Amino acid sequence: MSHKENDGQNETSVSASSVCDARKAEDGEKNPGELSNGEDLAWEEIRTEHIIQDEWIDFRRSAYRFPDGKVYEPFYSYSRRDYVVIVASDEEGRFLCVRQFRQGIRKVTTEFPAGGIEGDDQEERRGDSQGCGLSAPEAALAAAERELLEETGYRSEDWQYLLSVPSNATIADNYAHIFAARNCRKCSAQSLDETEFLKVRKYSADEMEALIRRGEFQQAIHIMAWLLTRRGAGICHFY
Repeated sequence: MSHKENDGQNETSVSASSVCDARKAEDGEKNPGELSNGEDLAWEEIRTEHIIQDEWIDFRRSAYRFPDGKVYEPFYSYSRRDYVVIVASDEEGRFLCVRQFRQGIRKVTTEFPAGGIEGDDQEERRGDSQGCGLSAPEAALAAAERELLEETGYRSEDWQYLLSVPSNATIADNYAHIFAARNCRKCSAQSLDETEFLKVRKYSADEMEALIRRGEFQQAIHIMAWLLTRRGAGICHFY
């Protein structure tokens, strides 16, 4: 990715090689009917303006060249830290959830313990097969252990990595890393940040299913995490 200053404006010129699976730009516009039947679907990002860029978010407005050669804008996207979601259960098989306010929907939600991969845990992102970033597994696991302890006061020695998935592929480039933590034991009080106000609740599997059916378990990635655990999905054990 090449950067250039444009009269003090925070604008970025992006080469085709910096875009996941981007093809080389061709001169002129194509007729849509000339597109091949192959997977020539990637867009080329040709201009980016960073509207907000701070320690929390990089919110951008971009222009793209489509596969048929036409340029269209604006498209909005953002970057944030990767985060972890933990489907945690205690020794009695009850699932540990937290109740907290979510400003996006302006409601108190029930969800699994979760949190961002912080600076102490975050390693350089490694490239996947498409050239996009993923946090190193060790950093994600360290964050999961920390968030479970801080939000609930529980620890586990039985961790399973389930999946890493884009949090919102349409507009964001960060990933959610899903873990299961079994046989959790209470070992301390909560250790919450100054902006965290949450309560721990425990639910049976049947109660979890009922919460989801009633629309009272509202985080989409967390519902996906629940379904993964119920079907026994998983890639590897860390312990």
